[in-house]
Amino acid sequence: MKRNVPLYFMALLAVAVMGYSSRRSAMDLDATPRITVTYNDLISARRFNSHAQNYTTLLLEDEKGILYVGARGAIFSLNSSNIADSSHRTVEWEVSPEMQAMCLKKGKNNKTECYNHVKLLQRLNATHLYACGTYAFHPLCTYIDTNNFTLPSHFEEGKEKCPYDPAHGYTGLIVDGSLYTATRYEFRSLPDIRRNRYQRILKTEESPLHWLNDADFVASVLVRESVRSPVGDDDKIYYFFTERAGEETTSIFDKAQAPRVARVARVCKNDVGGKKILQRKWTSFTKARLACYIPYYEVLKDVYSLDSGDWRSTVFYAIFTLSAQWRSMEVSAVCRYNISEVRAAFLGPYMEYQDSSRKWSQYTGDVPVPRPGSCITNRARKSGYNSSQDLPNNVLDFIKLHPLMYEEVKPVDGAPLLVKKNAIYTQVAVDRVRGLDGQVYNVLFLGTGNGWIHKAVVIRSMVHIIEEIQAFKNLQPVENLVISKQQRSLYVGAQSGVLQLPLSTCKRYLSCFDCILARDPYCGWDGESCRELTEMLDRSLLIQDMLHGSVGCGNDSAQALAAQKNRTVLRGDDVLLPCEQASNLAQATWLVNGTQVLAEDREGHFRLGVDGLLVTDTQMEYSGEYRCYAEENGLRTLVAAYTLSVLREQLVPQPLPTLSYPSGHAPSHAYEDMRFIYIAVITMLGGLCLVLTVVLLYVSCLQKRKGKYSLGVPKASSVELQTVSSNCMGKGSQEEEEGEDLGLFPDGCLQIIPGEATTLASPSKEAPPAPPPPPPPLPMEFTNGIPTLPNMLRKMNGNSYMLLRQNEEPCTSPLYNSFTEELSKILEKRKHTQLVEKLDESSV
Repeated sequence: MKRNVPLYFMALLAVAVMGYSSRRSAMDLDATPRITVTYNDLISARRFNSHAQNYTTLLLEDEKGILYVGARGAIFSLNSSNIADSSHRTVEWEVSPEMQAMCLKKGKNNKTECYNHVKLLQRLNATHLYACGTYAFHPLCTYIDTNNFTLPSHFEEGKEKCPYDPAHGYTGLIVDGSLYTATRYEFRSLPDIRRNRYQRILKTEESPLHWLNDADFVASVLVRESVRSPVGDDDKIYYFFTERAGEETTSIFDKAQAPRVARVARVCKNDVGGKKILQRKWTSFTKARLACYIPYYEVLKDVYSLDSGDWRSTVFYAIFTLSAQWRSMEVSAVCRYNISEVRAAFLGPYMEYQDSSRKWSQYTGDVPVPRPGSCITNRARKSGYNSSQDLPNNVLDFIKLHPLMYEEVKPVDGAPLLVKKNAIYTQVAVDRVRGLDGQVYNVLFLGTGNGWIHKAVVIRSMVHIIEEIQAFKNLQPVENLVISKQQRSLYVGAQSGVLQLPLSTCKRYLSCFDCILARDPYCGWDGESCRELTEMLDRSLLIQDMLHGSVGCGNDSAQALAAQKNRTVLRGDDVLLPCEQASNLAQATWLVNGTQVLAEDREGHFRLGVDGLLVTDTQMEYSGEYRCYAEENGLRTLVAAYTLSVLREQLVPQPLPTLSYPSGHAPSHAYEDMRFIYIAVITMLGGLCLVLTVVLLYVSCLQKRKGKYSLGVPKASSVELQTVSSNCMGKGSQEEEEGEDLGLFPDGCLQIIPGEATTLASPSKEAPPAPPPPPPPLPMEFTNGIPTLPNMLRKMNGNSYMLLRQNEEPCTSPLYNSFTEELSKILEKRKHTQLVEKLDESSV
């Protein structure tokens, strides 16, 4: 893939040179959004979400003020003026547990597939909506009464109208009572364009040529070409999709390796199929390549159509991304197509598969009459062909073998309107706005794969991106976009919910230059603020410059003084002077005492950056006035102004305030008092340690006088003080559980146990090995001084500490033996145990 990157840039350069008009600059091929609006800076944004997910199917009825939303397991009716006003109504349409269990048995994903994803939501008549859902891989359709908005008990089979898999591309329209859908139906997952309800059911042909080759549908559009048609033409439904290009392979049976290309197909509304040939099949189906001329093959993502009241003015806006071969590069393009160019392709020559050369080529033979793929017109009726079932067999045979047109549909001006790198466009919606100059401008709202909205305006043959808006805090693709002219709102459908945004936020532009440079057709400057055109009854005082974005503001606006700030720095130090640019298209220009700062001025001491001006190794001559201007589209606006002062040497620090003492006392006396306090504290601590040492030695001497122990050669290095509290209150210790009967102690329960001295371990560490059996307890008459010891001797001066606990309640037990008998038993068990001569100080 990396080897293809240079080829990509070469192709892009070639397209820029050959395919684009000379008036287009390189900047136009990768437009930068002028303003970036983050999630926290959104203005007048309203959100709706509920217990459901995947709010992807939107149906707006602007005149009724209702936005219908089809989600996973539910259908919502929202107030289009404010979708967050809690007045919504809900139809629950969840999958039954039985159907979900059957879905799991089919091996489907219980997290994504075994639910009811509402894919179709269309107005059927004045009282009912028609809705279809995947229903855990068993599609169902139903009628919803918009008055009571409840789910009926009757459902229709939806396998001919809705996909099984919610991930498959789908598009559907209800036209004059008939349902026109395009998707992959049933488990075979073969793509198909079908018509159901009201009229005869029709499908596409499944001949070896395959009219549709692994097609992924994105949109369908009704164009009423019969209205005021002088030739008595029929209305047509145009389908937009991406499929594998069979004409670019050497065999019709080897299509898996064919590249994917964008297509547009059309069928006639009143097509009823053939009589003997193409029975229940389309007789008007033809398709053509939809080219956008970005490098390599394009993948179609979405299409939006506009017209100005006459079908001849219909314009299609389509967004493309690069095919899978270029998946490592994020590039999107926007192309515009006129209906006249689309019709010209369908009226041109056909393509034919040649068995001899095993490839597709232009058909040069005779074309039968009536023209294959065309609708029934007045001329056909005069010849006796009143419906498609009257067409001759040679016409139907020709249609069956020649579904592809030779000419491709070219974009307006033969080039994309916009090529955007580092962005994947997923949805597009277009609004038409009349500017102050009387011209009609198309405003594009482009949804991205990471939850952003790009708002752009088409100015002649280029696209200017007004702003980029972070619609969702969490990254998620934009699944649907709908524009409300009446509410002046944009509705955004996504996985987590629905977002309502105003079509414009003119109050975001604070100055005349900012309002003019935005080139937003919704906004104009009234002399004091940037206003919405729709709010102004008298527009004669408004200023707007859509073509140039630079005319209308007086010179005084450019010299409006910013807040003056002072900066002080020592000579030789560095200082940063911030200058934030509100516009991504603006460039910062710095003037120092009236002289412009260049990138390499003054031996590199001035560093120009996106966040401001960095002055390094400041000198005395750097003092003065610093002004930062924003230059955009030939206009210059003051953004920040500083007065910089460079000091020759460091200021002498002020002395600290002195403490006042009473008369007769000098500061040295206070120092002597503090010394006395420290000495007293140390003396007290030393005395405490001395008392503890005397007590311990006294206890040891008492034991020697009783003759209970005979001192020998020490084997242990220290003596450990340990509290054995489990032997008190009638509870057995760990040693008792192991079979050693230690007895119970009537008082303090303090024992001196031979062993290594250890510090207290943290609870997370492993417990130390069990100590040897303890020596006999102290007699009652020698324990009076023990309770006077503190409970804890804390770690001081690096020595370890040992916890000493005393039980205030005497230990009583009916099994208590005399001290002499108990001592004899323990000495017999521990006859090899010796006490050390000297205590280790670190263990106390």
